[in-house]
Parts: sequence; structure tokens; C-alpha cells
Amino acid sequence: MTRLLVIHEAAEAEIAEAADFYDLQSPDLGGAFIVEVEHTIRSILEFPEAAPLVRGRVRKRIVARFPYSLVYSVRPAEIRILAVAHHKRRPFYWRSRH
Repeated sequence: MTRLLVIHEAAEAEIAEAADFYDLQSPDLGGAFIVEVEHTIRSILEFPEAAPLVRGRVRKRIVARFPYSLVYSVRPAEIRILAVAHHKRRPFYWRSRH
């Protein structure tokens, strides 16, 4: 079953902010971050229930090489990326996102 991928606008902003931050640290590091996020999204689409549940039906998958996780929910017709959460950020800040 193919599910629609929906990325919350705040999660899109988090991806852009993190990529910009990494580009300031080192050229092309932001691009490497984007590649890893895309790889993690492909993995989620292929195996949506593989990541552990963190709250209700919300799951969290770690982004390789970076201190971030993709927080997402699996619904019958879609997978919704709720947040791109830094591991040092306060937990569950994304709770109100649907």
C-alpha cells in the first residue's frame, strides 16, 4: 500500500533552518543534512512501522550522521512528518502538530 507523504510546514522550516546552520559551519554540510533527511524519509515510506512509538501513534526515526530525528505519524492513507527534532531540543515540543 502506497501512502501519501505529508510534511508539516513547521517541519519543512526545521529542515531549512538546520541545513542553513550546517552550511554556515562547513560548505556542503547543509546539503549532506538534506540527503540524510531524504534517505530517512525513504526508509520511513518503505517501513513505516519499524521505528519505535514515542507517543500514541507517533514514531521517531533517527537521521544518520546528525543529531536529529524525524517525528512522524502513520495513518491509513498517509505518513505525516510532524517535526525534524534536534536531540537536545525539549521533548514533545511538536505535540500540537497534526
